[in-house]
Amino acid sequence: MRKFADLDELIAAEGEELGSSDWLEIDQDRIDRFADATGDHQWIHVDREKAAAGPFGSTIAHGYLSLSLLAYFGPRVYTLEKAPTMGINYGLNKVRFLQPVKVGARVRDKVRLTGVRSSDKGVLLTMEHTVEIEDDDRPALVAEALVLIVP
Repeated sequence: MRKFADLDELIAAEGEELGSSDWLEIDQDRIDRFADATGDHQWIHVDREKAAAGPFGSTIAHGYLSLSLLAYFGPRVYTLEKAPTMGINYGLNKVRFLQPVKVGARVRDKVRLTGVRSSDKGVLLTMEHTVEIEDDDRPALVAEALVLIVP
């Protein structure tokens, strides 16, 4: 966990890797709960028997489940000791799902601060996220996320 005293110190880290989260195991319960929350019950996610005979050899996490974990990982990668009023998910510039996350795999997020832009609303940060799969050379996904920090 990288700690920044305040927003100015975080802004000064533009261009730097902020760090990586701890590993998180993606179990079937998490996949099933995501399926229930989104209504996406495709067999590759929830039917263990059929998925075992399918192209991946097991169930896999939804791509959007892997993407949604950015909200979980972010506060585990860096923090501001002097918290701003709020941080708002401002959207995504680019997302690529590079390979599936199989049930039982462990993933983590590596975050780099690639851009900072001030506006009358606050400071817009561009964060490059790479969700890695343990013991795999290729990441599950890469995403460029925008976070609006309201001081």
